[in-house]
Amino acid sequence: MQNYANAIKDFVDSHATGITVAVVAGVGVVALRRWMAGGVCRSRARLYGKTVLITGANTGIGKETAVDMAQRGARVILACRDMKRANTAADEIRQRSGNGNVVVKKLDLASLQSVRDLAKDVQENEEHLDILINNAGIMMCPKWITEDGFEMQFGVNHLGHFLLTNLLLDMLQKSTPSRIVIVSSLAHERGCIHFDDINLDKNYKPEESYRQSKLANVLFGRELAARLQGTGVTVYSLHPGVIRTELGRHLLHTLALWKRVLASLFMMIVKRPWEGAQTTIYCAVDESLAKESGLYYSDCAPKMPAPQALDDAAAKKLWELSASMVGLA
Repeated sequence: MQNYANAIKDFVDSHATGITVAVVAGVGVVALRRWMAGGVCRSRARLYGKTVLITGANTGIGKETAVDMAQRGARVILACRDMKRANTAADEIRQRSGNGNVVVKKLDLASLQSVRDLAKDVQENEEHLDILINNAGIMMCPKWITEDGFEMQFGVNHLGHFLLTNLLLDMLQKSTPSRIVIVSSLAHERGCIHFDDINLDKNYKPEESYRQSKLANVLFGRELAARLQGTGVTVYSLHPGVIRTELGRHLLHTLALWKRVLASLFMMIVKRPWEGAQTTIYCAVDESLAKESGLYYSDCAPKMPAPQALDDAAAKKLWELSASMVGLA
């Protein structure tokens, strides 16, 4: 035993620098991981008798948000494009939450007709709608076109949700106090609305399109809040954090091998879907936000968005352009 202890002491003495570096690095990684995890919603609000609609709720932070809403007692509507995956997710959500009141409805945000069909379904079959969470999105895809001829990222991330929200406003106003939560991204900070080339036909870049769509989310939330002031419907936009989900699936294969290796290592320390869902949940249920509207949040706290996201004239102009594109009066 004494020889064993001496051997350990000799090893430590001869490798003191390496051991110190390893310990410091390990502590640093753990600290970074905890910092990356971000804030947690502490609200214990119950949602019995409430109806929550979440777009893109069959995977990632949308599914984790749905689990939380169901655990709070809400009727949860998963509005998804892939019905097979949505039904599988619904079964998992029912099992994890212990709430059987989880339903699936078809929604393809790349089709304005599909958006109208869902809105009609909800209006005809739901008694009320208390929380609308615009969560679904697509990130940095090639130059794809929606069914209605719009650039895919702007069409799905902004226009589809713009139309859906407007079509459901009457129900939300009849269900007050009600909330609209818009999942944006930190990417909006480098975004610009190309009013003269909204579909980026002249020079399409996946990252530029994504940033534009995420800036549109924040501007939409700002203008929507202004239009709904005093109605009892409050609006929140947010950055969920960098999350380990399927959202980046179109980006990874375009990277050089060394970048893919670094990205894979980085993904080990970013937020898990449960962590990424916390700010969405916070905006949807936290009692302290009941009288707030039109603000932007990150890590379960208000955050100042980029200057271009505070441009009221641009928000109004985007609203008018979007209404024209989707055929709203």
